[in-house]
Amino acid sequence: MQIVAIIPARYDSSRFPGKPLALIAGKPMIQWVYEQAGQVPDLSEIYVATDDDRIGRCVHSFGGKYIVTSKNHLSGSDRLAEAAEIIGLSQEALVVNIQGDQPVFPPSLITRVIAPLLQEPETDMATPIRQLSDPAAVVNPNIVKVVFNHRNFALYFSRSPIPHYRDDTQDAVYYKHIGIYVYRHEFLQRFVQLPPGIWETAEKLEQLRALEHGHPIKVVKTTGETLEVDVPEDLARVEDYLNRRG
Repeated sequence: MQIVAIIPARYDSSRFPGKPLALIAGKPMIQWVYEQAGQVPDLSEIYVATDDDRIGRCVHSFGGKYIVTSKNHLSGSDRLAEAAEIIGLSQEALVVNIQGDQPVFPPSLITRVIAPLLQEPETDMATPIRQLSDPAAVVNPNIVKVVFNHRNFALYFSRSPIPHYRDDTQDAVYYKHIGIYVYRHEFLQRFVQLPPGIWETAEKLEQLRALEHGHPIKVVKTTGETLEVDVPEDLARVEDYLNRRG
């Protein structure tokens, strides 16, 4: 089975322009992501998919591989799909979407999310989730929450706290969605051809497109630490974590 990681990375982020090149402990963030992916034993190859020469030159400087994609993509999945076609992946290949702003994640997390697609022929898409323990994270719209059924298929993703507990309870449980995906290549190409849905447009969450069109998403519970960079202030939080980790 061909399993390829593609890291979408664009320069013109509305909240944080140039984010993939932002330095974390003296190293560009995109390099942290690439090197973490390099520790995943399941991956055949790793590429960065970018529309900006500055990011391409950075990836080349540390010995990484990159694909130049269109500047007109509206989502990371669109960029991922174009890169997969340029690479020439087979329809049966698995494509791992690792976000370019995710410098901290355990390599074993990727292995766990790949597993359902290797074991379950009916599963076309999977993504990791983790139980939240910080009340501030529950109400943070940059942290996406998810609810799921008894078979661990997602019911809905939201920037709002879900579920809503009508009665105050000490036993409230919330799950954070971690923005890493594994797709079957054939499904990825079909997915990006689907029109955006109502809830995707409202929440600005492209995974809702799959649910709105009736395509299930397997969620995989994990416990490993992950850190994302949404705004410049997050850089210090990541540096602090890396310093404490040594």
